[in-house]
Amino acid sequence: MTTALRICPLCEATCGLTLTIDDGRVTGARGDHDDVFSSGFICPKGASFAELDNDPDRLSAPLIRRDGVLTEATWDEAFAAVADGLGAVVRDHGGSSVGVYLGNPNAHTVAGALYPPLIVRGVGTHQVYSASTLDQMPKHVSLGLMFGSPVAFTVPDLDRTDYLVVIGANPLVSNGSLATAADFGGKLRKLRKRGGTLVVIDPARTRTAELADRHLAPRPGTDAALLGAVVNVLFDEDLVTLGALADYVAGLDEVRDVARDFTPEIVAAHCGIEADEIRTLARELAAAPTAVVYGRMGTSTVEFGTLGSWLVDVVNILTGNLDRPGGAMFPLSPVAPAPRGHRPGRGFSTGRWHSRVSGHPEVLSEFPVVALAEEIETPGEGQIKAMITIAGNPVLSAPDGDRLDRALAGVGFMISVDPYLNETTRHADVVLPPPPPSRSPHFDFALNNVAVRNNARYSPPVLALQGRPDEAEILSRIALVLYGIGVDADPALVDEQVIATTLAKETADAASPVAGRDVGELTAMLDDGPGYERRLDMMLRVGAYGDAFGARPDGLTLQRLKAAPHGIDLGPLQPRLPDLLRTPSGLIELAPSQLIADAQRLRDSLGHRSGGFVLIGRRHLRSNNSWMHNLPALAGGTNRCTLRIHPDDAAELGLSDTAVVKGSGGELVVPIEVTEDIRRGVLSLPHGWGHDRDGTGQKLAAGQPGVNVNQLNDGAAVDPLSGTAVLNGIPVVVEPAVSPA
Repeated sequence: MTTALRICPLCEATCGLTLTIDDGRVTGARGDHDDVFSSGFICPKGASFAELDNDPDRLSAPLIRRDGVLTEATWDEAFAAVADGLGAVVRDHGGSSVGVYLGNPNAHTVAGALYPPLIVRGVGTHQVYSASTLDQMPKHVSLGLMFGSPVAFTVPDLDRTDYLVVIGANPLVSNGSLATAADFGGKLRKLRKRGGTLVVIDPARTRTAELADRHLAPRPGTDAALLGAVVNVLFDEDLVTLGALADYVAGLDEVRDVARDFTPEIVAAHCGIEADEIRTLARELAAAPTAVVYGRMGTSTVEFGTLGSWLVDVVNILTGNLDRPGGAMFPLSPVAPAPRGHRPGRGFSTGRWHSRVSGHPEVLSEFPVVALAEEIETPGEGQIKAMITIAGNPVLSAPDGDRLDRALAGVGFMISVDPYLNETTRHADVVLPPPPPSRSPHFDFALNNVAVRNNARYSPPVLALQGRPDEAEILSRIALVLYGIGVDADPALVDEQVIATTLAKETADAASPVAGRDVGELTAMLDDGPGYERRLDMMLRVGAYGDAFGARPDGLTLQRLKAAPHGIDLGPLQPRLPDLLRTPSGLIELAPSQLIADAQRLRDSLGHRSGGFVLIGRRHLRSNNSWMHNLPALAGGTNRCTLRIHPDDAAELGLSDTAVVKGSGGELVVPIEVTEDIRRGVLSLPHGWGHDRDGTGQKLAAGQPGVNVNQLNDGAAVDPLSGTAVLNGIPVVVEPAVSPA
């Protein structure tokens, strides 16, 4: 029996694990107390690593559809089928007829971060979809418009703040989201212990709200209006203090003008929060030594998601808490480009192209997931004839999964890269399963961009592959087909081409740390390992902390990172403005025209909320969307698919055990859970359930299927600026499953 270190790939907390290895299998997992980021913290998901790694329902060999039935095949047969099927579609209909869907597990793998962009580029398609338009796309848009970069994430400086407002998030359960923080709950308790204040704004009394000094429970979907009222008070009571940002903020007067219509009295009636409570919140934010507002799914997947995401940072800016310790700060990833000084950029734009059927504007090179079914169903030039899905299950995660289910059943050719036969991948013609996480590398390319403390950690594979390709090779071979090189070519060609192209660009940039140097010389200095390691080594060396290929001897390299198996602490977050601004003006654009225009829609909504029930989602500590419902250690307990409802509402409706919930997309029969921890008129169902379709391979999940909350939603409602589906605050009707006698 031996042990090995590993970063947990199961949620955004990225905790360090110590795995127990016995006879070539992972048999247990505990927290790594020496990990520089997590210091031994672990949650139930991390503790279940061995079950996930050894799940007997994971596919160990590829599947090919023969005579309508998915059957096991060799890897050579599977790659040949990819080349034949995908090649035929591209030859007959062009690359624009291929759709690509990327699920959120791609943020947790090396291959998922590095290779899908190459596949999309190789296809040459605009038909790209991802879980982003079911999650965080409003934040990308607001950041892009304000700072010029859609990945200039602001995160709460949890370790140093005095006053934290959490709106539309439940980090004690989610472990944090777009704010990578191992032991988020522990950080909140330390905040309270050092005399700080925690305010939670959520329609439900969540586990995070139970810890708070104050809990405000607004009506779902009114977060943007509530934040608009906070901005109103800041201006009205002369509480605006830009501090060090004063010379870098444009648009202050425009925001003041917009905020005039959002008085606390008007907004109070709309949100269900007393005007005095709103004023107190604004005053305390302005008066605190340091403060920060952190918003997530509840502010994002709603009708005014981009406005809400924008106003979170507007409040942080107006109180002088952006880019300063204890406020909202910008992480600096070890693979972020080395700082190159303050200079104007190209800015951020959307709508560079539009979807074929409904005319949805492109956002961050993607279309809304709600448009995927119609793009498959609707005949005509550009109709999707083939699909590539990578680590995703949109049949459960997107609105109106029944329609998408039918559409995928009729698509001409489909490839899925996924370890499971799930509700989406069961439609594939070829399923290519990546190896278990113990046999895969780990580096947080995406999540280091939102870490609450700068760090660098790398986990090489713990166990050998045993005669199967890793995920990097799987995706590289798909790319080779698309680039016309052939599936049997050396997959290392993909990585070497990326390295050559990247270093050529870096050496030609006068501001780069390797400007003017020889590409061949730099390439020869890279770590001698798999292609993904060579690319990582390159990114580290030219990155913010890198050795610049020897010019900074103490800088980061992959070799140095491997020599520090518990990670390298790069220190607390540091101010980064104005250098990271990439707007054409070189300033923070506080009042982008798109957002100012959409604020009129928000103004028009005040006082026009219909009665009846509205539905919100719910996260479980033992779950992460649809892909972790097949593990015994995570099943049961509070991880249940129930409809939470206030006891007074249940009594008025005559509900006892089961209810029928009806929405624009259908109806569901679901067991109820009566609780006072939710405001009246609000219902809550967790997402990611509905494992009741035939032809899937996750036996435990199918035995406890739950219901698919997204089937209540027809997908017609989206946040217009980001294309994100409105998943929270949707109107529903609820009634007893059996009429009372």
